[in-house]
Amino acid sequence: MIYSLTGKLIHTENELAVVECGGVGYACKTTLATLQKIAGETNVTLLTCMMVREDAVELFGFADNEELRAFKLLISISGVGSKAALSILSAMTPQQFAIAVATNDSKSFTQVKGIGKKTAERICLELKDKVAGETISVRGQTAVPIMQTGGNIGEAITALEVLGYSSAEAAGVISKLDPNLPVEELIKKALIGLAKF
Repeated sequence: MIYSLTGKLIHTENELAVVECGGVGYACKTTLATLQKIAGETNVTLLTCMMVREDAVELFGFADNEELRAFKLLISISGVGSKAALSILSAMTPQQFAIAVATNDSKSFTQVKGIGKKTAERICLELKDKVAGETISVRGQTAVPIMQTGGNIGEAITALEVLGYSSAEAAGVISKLDPNLPVEELIKKALIGLAKF
């Protein structure tokens, strides 16, 4: 098993980065986010996931552990292959992915090309327990816990989404507040926090 690659970045193209290590160029399928992070770099480190099938051996590389973990979670779901997982992680950050799952926001996944309603719902259903309690960072801030949304928290997040904020933005601010506060108070305090961004 190849855990990571550190070497010279010798080629990139759509969803592919080639890293040369010890004279061998390793082709890693990857996301748009990773390609953007390593763009212009000479030496890079990619965390990898290798998939071995009867007809192919594929190597996937990611710039950070959060993206790698999200990829592994996605491919663990029946009907979600590596291509769909890369598409999802090219369209949303690992933080946005985790919050979409935690808040049961299947609509976010259907906006990704090739992801239908049933697949999106399956992603939320099968991964909800796995991302609950995980920590994420929102807009470079310190890690905040992803909570199972419901009750006042869920209502407040929904209200903020109606006001135009994303699930990630709303959950990131509300997760720092007392969940026992009334919905109106949660929304008011969250709006103050969001205004600071």
